[in-house]
Amino acid sequence: MKIEINQDVCIGCGICENFCSECFVMNASEGKAEVVKAEGCDSCNAKDVEGRCPVGAISVSE
Repeated sequence: MKIEINQDVCIGCGICENFCSECFVMNASEGKAEVVKAEGCDSCNAKDVEGRCPVGAISVSE
């Protein structure tokens, strides 16, 4: 699995970090989300988080 965030699309709403702080963090200087664990984790469903992004900035590929 590979998780990516399109920084040009991200609005920094924080939904991804709220659902999985193990894979996503908010960048304090830019106010946008960053992936910190691109391979995913056992505590979240990355595809579910992808679907919750209001602007479609998250992409999850197998």
